[in-house]
Amino acid sequence: MSVKQFLIEQVENNEAYILHVSGDLDLAVVQQFRAVLGPIVNQSEKALILDLKNLNYIDSTGIGIIVSILKIRDGLHAPFIVQNIPPPIKRLFDLTGISGYLTEGTEV
Repeated sequence: MSVKQFLIEQVENNEAYILHVSGDLDLAVVQQFRAVLGPIVNQSEKALILDLKNLNYIDSTGIGIIVSILKIRDGLHAPFIVQNIPPPIKRLFDLTGISGYLTEGTEV
């Protein structure tokens, strides 16, 4: 079985912090993900966009981080957008009930 390496590419422009996530987002990489999120999740002057185009797998730990981001950004009244959700990940979001809380798309 081949496991894709977890990678995060961070891009910043005038309107947003964009995190391109690829590979598997699970318990094994949660600290790496939090290390990248830490400095930007509380920056309310820009939107935070999570691009999941190349995400292959997410476990309950990864979903928990997304819920944490939702709560933090909501408390700051700061935009949090999830884009390019692969169909299997979208189905999992639907089953767990978080889809209704996510803002999907590219609009800031």
